[in-house]
Amino acid sequence: MRRGNGEVKVLIVAGEESGDLYGAELIRRVREIYPGVIFYGIGGRRMRAAGLECLFPAEPLSVVGLPSLSQLRLLREAWQSIREFLVDQPLRATVLIDFPGFNLRLARLCRRVGVPVFYYVAPQVWAWHRRRIKTLRRCVDLLAVVLPFEKEFFEKEGVRTVFVGHPLLDLLRPTLSRRLFCEIVGLSPHHPLLGIFPGSRPSEVQRLLPTFLETYRLLRRDHPHLQAVAVKAGGLPEDSLWEEARKEIRVLSGYQHEVLRHAEAALMASGTITLEGALLGTPMVAAYRLSGWAFFLARLLVRVPYITLPNLILGERVVPEVLQDEVTPERLAEEIRPFLFETRAREEVRHKLGRVRELLGGPGATRRVAELLVDFLRATSPPESPPPSASATH
Repeated sequence: MRRGNGEVKVLIVAGEESGDLYGAELIRRVREIYPGVIFYGIGGRRMRAAGLECLFPAEPLSVVGLPSLSQLRLLREAWQSIREFLVDQPLRATVLIDFPGFNLRLARLCRRVGVPVFYYVAPQVWAWHRRRIKTLRRCVDLLAVVLPFEKEFFEKEGVRTVFVGHPLLDLLRPTLSRRLFCEIVGLSPHHPLLGIFPGSRPSEVQRLLPTFLETYRLLRRDHPHLQAVAVKAGGLPEDSLWEEARKEIRVLSGYQHEVLRHAEAALMASGTITLEGALLGTPMVAAYRLSGWAFFLARLLVRVPYITLPNLILGERVVPEVLQDEVTPERLAEEIRPFLFETRAREEVRHKLGRVRELLGGPGATRRVAELLVDFLRATSPPESPPPSASATH
């Protein structure tokens, strides 16, 4: 893994699907500006394709709620790999992308061994886990935020912060017309289409996909021409749930943006996908379901009125949010039916969602954050002496 002495080594860690997407674009853009940078770390298939020297794959690390024992073992393995690399290599900086449970611990280690930290996509401490602000203040040298209200929040807390805009404005690229898309996937362009997005983690899919499919069946009783497409996120394993879904609807591993663009409405796991839907004008219903204990803890800790990014950005409930025990086929069908079959309701919500794009600013976030990181790297002197041994970090 060692290369020439002239390289600029950067550790980068992203542990979730959205972070992998943003990290891949960042790696590509930085290496266009500063070709000597070599990125090592944790990432998914997109970051690996962009040139990441992978120390541990991101796919098995993505967790919603409390991790299982097997997930805890994998997180420990990933931590050992990163810790050993961090304390054994002359690194210029560490880039952390979201994934706060892991990355804030890593930020503390970076501070102890003297490696500067650039954090991209802030932990949502304005919503919960406010104690994490202390770690951000002490251990993060520069924070690049993607939501408009975050800059003021973090600066008031003493964190050096730059608002770069949201990278999704650069990454949403639906290219197919409705007619061509429907022709490719075997649907009718003349009948309403329901998009189904059950999440990017196996636990989300297990909790939501069966209910989303039952909702589709319920809606079809009154609307037999209704069609549905489920999008299977990259990195998800093939299992019996997806096999069952394929018996009655289309399941796609691509065309996510086309589905968002052309579906009359969508059922979604709450997450980054809701922001993608908002930017593409997709009327949607967001569902959120955790284990009972994890949901109990979340209710104690969460301090914001909404769970979806579009609603938080707009400051109102534009996207219906259905939580925990209320996530039933009957409730979901009730919420989404107007978006699917009533033109006026659909157009009203699309108009409101249009404000999200305005509030996030213009495109170019990926370029801006890459330039910011390159300036950060150039301003950071290489270490003059070897970092401490691994034993010093215990």
